[in-house]
Amino acid sequence: MFNKMKKSMKSHFMTKGVSALFAAALILTTSCSNDGSDDPSPSTPTEENPVVTYKGNVAYSNGLLFNSTEIGNGTQNFHFTGDVELERGVYTLKGWVYIDEGARLTIPAGTIIKGDKQTMAALIVEPGGYCEMRGTQTQPIVMTSAQNPGARKPGDWGGLIICGKARNNQTTQQIEGGPTTIHGGDNDSDNSGIYQYVRVEFAGYPFETDKEINGITFGSVGSGTTVDHLQVSYSNDDSYEWFGGAVNCQYLVAYKGWDDEFDTDNGFSGTVEYCLSIRDPRIADTSQSNGFESDNNASGAETTPFTSATFKHVTFIGPMTELNQGFENTSDYITAGNVFPNNGSKLGKFQAAMQIRRSSKLNCQNILAVGYPIGLIIDGEKGSSVSYASAGEFNLDNIIFAGMGVVGTDKNKEYDDYLYDFATGTEDREQLSFSHTFFLSNPSNKVEEESELGLVDLCSTGQKFAPTTMLSDGKGGYIGAFRDATDNWLEGWTNFDPQNTVY
Repeated sequence: MFNKMKKSMKSHFMTKGVSALFAAALILTTSCSNDGSDDPSPSTPTEENPVVTYKGNVAYSNGLLFNSTEIGNGTQNFHFTGDVELERGVYTLKGWVYIDEGARLTIPAGTIIKGDKQTMAALIVEPGGYCEMRGTQTQPIVMTSAQNPGARKPGDWGGLIICGKARNNQTTQQIEGGPTTIHGGDNDSDNSGIYQYVRVEFAGYPFETDKEINGITFGSVGSGTTVDHLQVSYSNDDSYEWFGGAVNCQYLVAYKGWDDEFDTDNGFSGTVEYCLSIRDPRIADTSQSNGFESDNNASGAETTPFTSATFKHVTFIGPMTELNQGFENTSDYITAGNVFPNNGSKLGKFQAAMQIRRSSKLNCQNILAVGYPIGLIIDGEKGSSVSYASAGEFNLDNIIFAGMGVVGTDKNKEYDDYLYDFATGTEDREQLSFSHTFFLSNPSNKVEEESELGLVDLCSTGQKFAPTTMLSDGKGGYIGAFRDATDNWLEGWTNFDPQNTVY
């Protein structure tokens, strides 16, 4: 039945005219600073809505396209069970659409999916489900707000959630943000699909207080999954968050998010390489926004597998850069301006480029971090991350902190650099923090001024982030996400003005 449906959809689109295909062939999609002039034409309408069956209030269907160009039926419990390949075009995502175990959705390059605000739209890949989103450098797939240009805000829709059957340290758990998905298993090589050249913009709808969906969430995603060239912009929560799993990721961009950039929890053990983060100095979360925030779990328990992911070649551009003159880490300054969503989300302060806590063993290599109030917090309030650091059970190598307020602190929401010992409850303000001392105990780590780096802006982002010449790590490699000003892996598929793009 699934194959018949797929064939009939393709047949219909083919018979609707060569002109539509010819028009699609002429389309060029977005690149650095997109002006919206190269958007795809709307998809050709389908003639029939799929058959939907119900078990209680849960809807099941082997099709997912309604009313010609709407994905999902607009409820929070629509489960897609079939095998559908969409035609390239413009669609509206309505409600929560679950790609169930055994189902397969293919979204072609150049497709635009607009998340509906009223129905809190989100796309959720269930464990055992499969989604192929294979964009290209010149034709990325875009998931964005359905609101008009100039009126888009963080949290306009839910976001992209990808779940699998790899291990996490809670055995199984419900995904963050509200959806009912239970993820986790014992297959670290599990395959949840292909996600290449995809942009996710204005996601993070707050389903309930403190239950925002992230821009992109990974729940127990296995290493068989392909993930590269993703950009998350204006997320209303974390830009990216991993709960367990072993997926490897490359070329990730976090742009002007609300909370943390790269959040790792519950035993995530993959390798993530080549990442750029650029903050809006007027957007920070009430929980204090970090570049890395890493926990083994919420309680700090020493459960296995440990959060032991490795991040390599990451550049963080924080709020305190040379171009952000006048920045103040206060509520008078951090207002979110004209993108404040008025949806219950609360603003706060910026905190650290890197916060490692609650028994995490996060490894960081060849990192450039510029302009945060704090460089590093190894937080000992819960768990054993401090003792793991002392024992060499995780490593911070070849890291440059530039333009920081302080190199380190030992407490969450503490901005002074002094020694604090959670184990004894004692402090010594005459000594530097453990975090500061640990950071500089590795001679490959350095503290510099931003002006020493020679940074430039390769894509009109509003911030300088790539060095004109290589920042050497002393071992033949380089520090940061970009080798030098010629290494522009952002070109052709990113967009740093999604607010004004006409999709």
